[in-house]
Parts: sequence; C-alpha cells; structure tokens
Amino acid sequence: MKKLENKLALITGGNSGFGYATAKEFIAQGAKVIITGRRKDAIEKAAQKIGAIAFVADQANLDDTELLSREIEKRFGKLDILFINAGITGSLGPIEKASVENFDNVMNINFRGAYFTLSKFIPLLNNGASVVVLSSIVASTYKPDTSIYQASKAALNSITKTAAAELAHRKIRVNLVSPGPHKTDVMKKAGLNESELNGITERLINAIPLKEMGNPEDVAKLVAYLCNDAASFITGAEIVVDGGMTL
Repeated sequence: MKKLENKLALITGGNSGFGYATAKEFIAQGAKVIITGRRKDAIEKAAQKIGAIAFVADQANLDDTELLSREIEKRFGKLDILFINAGITGSLGPIEKASVENFDNVMNINFRGAYFTLSKFIPLLNNGASVVVLSSIVASTYKPDTSIYQASKAALNSITKTAAAELAHRKIRVNLVSPGPHKTDVMKKAGLNESELNGITERLINAIPLKEMGNPEDVAKLVAYLCNDAASFITGAEIVVDGGMTL
C-alpha cells in the first residue's frame, strides 16, 4: 500500500546514508521526493538513480536555505513532509584540544543549519504536515572526545520539541529519530582510517545487546511511518533506534 501517495517530501542530505534510504522508502510509498546535498555530482546521481528531484544546497549556508525555500515554493508549492537529516560528526578529540573551526563546522550544519531549515520551511508546510529530525543517541550519552557532536544533537533535540509545541495548533507533527550505530559512511567522513574504523565497529557491536549494527533502511521505514496517517497522534516524541545500546 502506498501510504504516502500524493505527498511532497523534502529531505536534506539525501545522497547517502539515512537520507538516501529514506528517499527510496518515501518514493516506494508513493511520495514525490526532493533531496538536497552539497555536491552537485553526488546529489544528481543519487536523485537519478531513485527517481527523486535534486537540489544543490548546503544546510550550513543560510543563503542556500533561503534560495531553496523560494525555489521549492515557486516550483512545487507546499510541503507535506520535511526530513531534516543532513549532519556531520566532525573530528573527535577532548574538550581541551577542541578547535574553533571544528566547532563551527559541526554546529553550522547540525544545529544552526537545521534550525534555520526548519524556520524557513515552516511557512511552506501544509497544515497536518509531518516534520522528522534526525538526531542521535549521543545527545544523551556523554562519551569522551565527542563533546561538540553531542552538544549539536542535544541542541537539536531541544528545538525539535519546542517546534512540536509551537506547531501543534496547525496539526503539524514534529518528531525526533535518534539512531545508534548503523551501517553508514558517517565515521569515514570523520577522517578515520580503515584500522580505526574496524576497531570502533567491533567495540560498538560488543556494546549493542542485539550484537549487530543497524541498517539505514530500518530507520527509513520508521521515518516513513512517522509521516503517514498511522502516526497522526505522535508529536514531540523521540524514538531511539539503537539495538538496545542505551538500556
């Protein structure tokens, strides 16, 4: 059954990982899907492969977000679904050795960029629309060497719940999905080599009660569920997808 038929969805960071998997799931469920990304070749290739519509836009760049909102309004009108997915981990390290550059890079995408993406697109949301924000279990785990990433996600959790309260009068539902370790390229993008990645993966699997990494497709199905009528009474919720890691 195509539960998202005739819905228009926007996904930020849609050329890989959770964004790409969710775009495929939305399309399979009948939605028209717009995906964004910073790299023209990557986002256009991904869109062509799955039948999505590509826009080049960097969530960290507020001018890009403003232009994106104007273009989408002009070409498509109102949105039914907004999935704020784009994000980075940045480089790892203790607080005492943190760099301003890494702090700004992470916060500009994960928090500032996500905040103003939500801000600019609220006027383009239909009444009864669904917003899903991709967070992470790190927002409440406080592990060493990831303070900036953790803080960016904690801030994101706060504004998402506030948005749920602000938009309830329009029947717009705003929810968080917080994955644990999944099979994506996010750690490679943090600059870790193969040996480091293998070591981290092994430690993570040992810490997960289900003893396996998650698949992006499982998160995609959850996001799609939150965007259809079956979840019409769910707002302001955070759903953790971590194989029991935070038990």
